[in-house]
Amino acid sequence: MSTDTRSRGASLGLGGIDPVRTVALGGIALLVSAYASVFYHFVDVTGEPILFVLVAAVALAAATRLSDSIRFRSAAVVAVGLLAAGLTLYVLSLPRRPPMIPLVTDAIALMTGRSLLQVTNVDLWVLGVSPGPLFLTWYLAMRRRYVAGVLAGGGTLAFLVLTTDASTVTTLLGVVGAIVAVAVGDMDRRGDSLKAAEPLAVLLAALIVLSAIAPVVPAGPSRTADTWSRFQTGGAGAGGGTVEANLLEADNQLGIAGNLSLSPDVRFRVESDTESYWQVGTYDRYTGDGWVRTGSTDSYRGGLDRPPGRSQTVRQTYTAVDELEVIPAAWKPVSVSESVADDARVNDLDGLELDGSLSEGDSFSVTSQVPVASAEELRAAGTDYPSSVAERYTRLPSSTSDRVAERTERITARAETPYDTARVVERWLENNKGYSLDVQRPRKNVADEFLFEMDAGYCTYFATTMVVMLRTQDIPARMAVGYTPGERVAEDEWVVRGYNAHAWVEAYFPEVGWVRFDPTPAGPRQAAEQQELTNARENNRTDVDLTDTGGDEWTPTPTATPAPLTPRAEQPAQEAPGEMTIPDRITRPGGEPEQDLTLSNPSVTTAPTNGSGGSGGDESSGPFGGRPPTREEATLGAIVLLGLVVGLRRSGLTGRAYRAVWLRYQPTRDPETDAERAFERLEYVLAERHRPRRPEETPRQYLTAIGADERATQVAYIRERARYAGKVTREEADEAVSLVDDIVGWRGV
Repeated sequence: MSTDTRSRGASLGLGGIDPVRTVALGGIALLVSAYASVFYHFVDVTGEPILFVLVAAVALAAATRLSDSIRFRSAAVVAVGLLAAGLTLYVLSLPRRPPMIPLVTDAIALMTGRSLLQVTNVDLWVLGVSPGPLFLTWYLAMRRRYVAGVLAGGGTLAFLVLTTDASTVTTLLGVVGAIVAVAVGDMDRRGDSLKAAEPLAVLLAALIVLSAIAPVVPAGPSRTADTWSRFQTGGAGAGGGTVEANLLEADNQLGIAGNLSLSPDVRFRVESDTESYWQVGTYDRYTGDGWVRTGSTDSYRGGLDRPPGRSQTVRQTYTAVDELEVIPAAWKPVSVSESVADDARVNDLDGLELDGSLSEGDSFSVTSQVPVASAEELRAAGTDYPSSVAERYTRLPSSTSDRVAERTERITARAETPYDTARVVERWLENNKGYSLDVQRPRKNVADEFLFEMDAGYCTYFATTMVVMLRTQDIPARMAVGYTPGERVAEDEWVVRGYNAHAWVEAYFPEVGWVRFDPTPAGPRQAAEQQELTNARENNRTDVDLTDTGGDEWTPTPTATPAPLTPRAEQPAQEAPGEMTIPDRITRPGGEPEQDLTLSNPSVTTAPTNGSGGSGGDESSGPFGGRPPTREEATLGAIVLLGLVVGLRRSGLTGRAYRAVWLRYQPTRDPETDAERAFERLEYVLAERHRPRRPEETPRQYLTAIGADERATQVAYIRERARYAGKVTREEADEAVSLVDDIVGWRGV
């Protein structure tokens, strides 16, 4: 590298700008922004992204400042020290256990596809882990060690790919940044000009376009454009494209889908002491566009904890009619039979999971202790929540707007206890939102859009919105999924079909535990289910009914949704003593009714109605599915545009296109300028058809030499008058322009 180049590079940011080094650093910045955006999302869903921005800014500023004063070995020690200190902070935040166990188990799980969003204290994990890679990547870039910087930053991004948290778009952005940093960084060392990077711009544009057609970069689900994409049709397996598939095949990540359908297929039968909701799982972390179950799972070790308060023993026996990959149970399960004990696992939310599947005819039993509490007991439960519960189940992403809390406060202004607040929110959603399976998937925060922009939705929307509304009031709440009781075929037996898949809400009450609330309108939902069953029977489907229904004396009838665990009056006149009346219409201060809070006729929609359940339009229309492009997509688009422009310029197409327009189109200005421009056009076309004018030739000599006709001679005469006499009329200038248009061949073409 020349001395001038070194001096030019060293002056970056001080005495001048080195364009080559600037572009190389820009590539590293793209790589850093790719994995930093994923880190940002992790803390964004916890509601505190500002702290991460400050930490990242400090790390990058320190790397810039120290790049001139410490050697690489010292910088590596700093980066490792930051990482060690951060991991120590993270471990100390975990429940008491041997310190190396969470590090080892989390590392193994993350490297094998577990999302970082499942880490309980993901915000502390990010704040602890991110400064090290950010510092080292940028330090190496500032030291002009671009390859080493790409290895440090690329390794971080690769880790996020393995955890399925970096989307294809984000990963591709990082790959493009790495390629730019290495290629242009090599030019920087050789002292080449930025012009040599033009082929690279074309190749990068081609890479991005090709990846859009056939992805070449493996990546997991995104938190923006392709977040939960595998749930848009409900997932694969039983009932693909159904509410059941969306809810029960979601594993540890539950996405909010758009249009879904119902499946009438029989899944299992259950014999139970009493009817109940058969819970399959719960979710604690709301991301704005879906749900995540945090924590890890352990093997079932012979029993689970009982709820803290009074409870009723409920024994259930389940028999699989179709392949079953879950363990349904009335909340709260405390034990399972030996037939599934070896394959049962317990998650951090105290729920049961099945490691494997059950075949048709397989049976197992579950014993549950169902919490029992009166409305008065729940009102008296107070707000002395365990710190672990309050911290975990009241968090909201920063995308949750203040208007959600403001609306909830107005709706629940008369509620004096958390129980009353939950009841008011439950009844308000039932009375003011319709039930529909034909909805347009929200582009932003689901709860916010359902509350303010949508007229109808299905259970996932109702439950999500109620949980968020309760959390804005500091009431611990979570999302629960499973099945409603199903069709009763005997006094103590129910048949459960795919369309019984459902989502509901659980709120926490001290000394009681988790209590169920269901804000989804029961009547329209059951009508939709019954219609699906009727249609299936009319089509002679054989997989929607069982041959033995438990005896001839019992007439199978659809079972209504069971009451929650607490007394619940459907009409104010029937409410128990001391219960408050739930208003169906909210009134603004001053007595004016708040019309937008009341939907007079909530209804069920099961067939497409051009967006009747949402804000209208086709959710798949447009290049981004009807949504604005993300920052990553916009950046990649800008790179493609730049590559296209460079490619066209190097091929000469842009010059030829410009010349073709310049030759055939002459806007009108003043007569002298128009006459001069007309002659320039004439010279260009004559040079193409004959030869260019030589430097020693006058225009008249040139026209005579090539045998130009009278039209060209007249144009030259008008131009001479404009240049040397300084005077030409508007008519003469227009004549010159018209004559050249004829010569170019514009007319008649």
